[in-house]
Amino acid sequence: MADHKHGTMDSSVQEQTYNSFITFITRSSIALVFVALFLAVFAT
Repeated sequence: MADHKHGTMDSSVQEQTYNSFITFITRSSIALVFVALFLAVFAT
């Protein structure tokens, strides 16, 4: 079995994926708010 030392794992890929996910969710939420506002103002 391989030796494992705590704190030595490279988590840069996981951090990049998490940051990309958060950015996507934030931008999607903002876009949905604008779509909802647009529909509330112009849809009759």
